[in-house]
Amino acid sequence: MGSMRLPLFALLLSVLASPCPASAGVKITTTSLPNGTAETAYSATITASGGCTPYSWTVSSGKLPSGITDSASKSTTSLDLSGTPTTVGTYTFSVSVTGCGKHTSTESYTVVIQADPNHVVDLSWNASTSNDVVGYNVYRGPNGTSWSKINASLDASTAYTDSTVADGTTYYYATTAVNASGEESAKSAAVEVVIP
Repeated sequence: MGSMRLPLFALLLSVLASPCPASAGVKITTTSLPNGTAETAYSATITASGGCTPYSWTVSSGKLPSGITDSASKSTTSLDLSGTPTTVGTYTFSVSVTGCGKHTSTESYTVVIQADPNHVVDLSWNASTSNDVVGYNVYRGPNGTSWSKINASLDASTAYTDSTVADGTTYYYATTAVNASGEESAKSAAVEVVIP
């Protein structure tokens, strides 16, 4: 009987000694967030990596700007902030993420919501070479991967003016062409615009 217990004991020791993937810590990789303008749609994404999923997100101190809500992505690797800010002010808050191994990472952010935009971005692009294009859509995002359409209706020209930008923020823009059947092309290469 003793010889049967020895392999079990040895197996138990090897399991306890093996490294657990959950021991690696989760880390928030987003270090700053864009500012916003009151009564203008806002979106930003806070991402994390490392450790193991699912992650659990929380606003651990302070508060988000009025009108902005947070929700974890389906993969839980990011926290999406979206909404329409309603109150001008400077908002300081901290966001914490906890991985399945119970390791936590916290990052602090300051977001300024201003009353009115102080700058305007004038965009222009080359016309599509397709014959059946009836207009263009303009997309804006905080990081070149998350996008929101900012034109209310198809733009028949090859120019667009964005007067909803916030000071001290970087934006990325891309356009798509739409044909008479309503089919939309892939997005153009992103263009980065830094608002002072």
